[in-house]
Amino acid sequence: MYLAAEAWPDLESYFESESLAIVPLGSTEQHGPHLPEGTDHLIAEGFARETASRTGYLCTPTINVGVSPHHRQFPGTMWVDPPVFRDYVESFSRNLAYHGIDRIVYVNAHGGNVQHLREVGRRLHEDEVAFAVEWMWDESIPELVDDVFEQNGPHGGPKETALIQYLESDLVHEDRLEDARDGGVPDIEAAETTKFGARTFYDAVDNSDNGVFGDQTDATAEKGERLFEAATDQLVQLCDWLDGQDIEELLPEPRV
Repeated sequence: MYLAAEAWPDLESYFESESLAIVPLGSTEQHGPHLPEGTDHLIAEGFARETASRTGYLCTPTINVGVSPHHRQFPGTMWVDPPVFRDYVESFSRNLAYHGIDRIVYVNAHGGNVQHLREVGRRLHEDEVAFAVEWMWDESIPELVDDVFEQNGPHGGPKETALIQYLESDLVHEDRLEDARDGGVPDIEAAETTKFGARTFYDAVDNSDNGVFGDQTDATAEKGERLFEAATDQLVQLCDWLDGQDIEELLPEPRV
């Protein structure tokens, strides 16, 4: 069920019988010369909408601008400051709680959002408003990702390329895959910007001239479909598990 497509009487029926919501989040930021700036939020929305379709759980509209100042040197990158992002997501989540939602899955596809979503989840948990967890697709199937790609790349690499080839093939510049590979670096270690245990970089461009990592030519839509199916299965299982928990067991433990 997609919230924005439903009329209020049908949503009222959902809130009377269900208490879980799926919230897709991502970013609008550079993903190299070959992928659209909406890569992260398109991936998050793909997983969230498919999971909602398979399970009947409620999927909200996508939060498509996140914490991305580390990509700001590349034209078109959008971002909000971390406190603004946290407050917005928390307010968004409290809105859901007002309607009766007490468990939330943040389907997140942008690494820059992770720590902030966990902080929002902690706030909601501490206030006994809702139990919210952050989920990232590649962290749910790490062995498969490593098996499919020799150099999977942490950003704009073959794993994200393959997913967009599968989900939104018209948005991939297939003729730029070699340029993406040759103009970037294999991984962060190859950038040699960690010195004596300290990270000496702040922005993506400090590590990679074109903002991406890995071998993008190793991506195919078929590989993307394989990743999508495997991770969607993990997300379905997470939602079913969370839906089956007693909310009292999810609330904070009493003081010792």
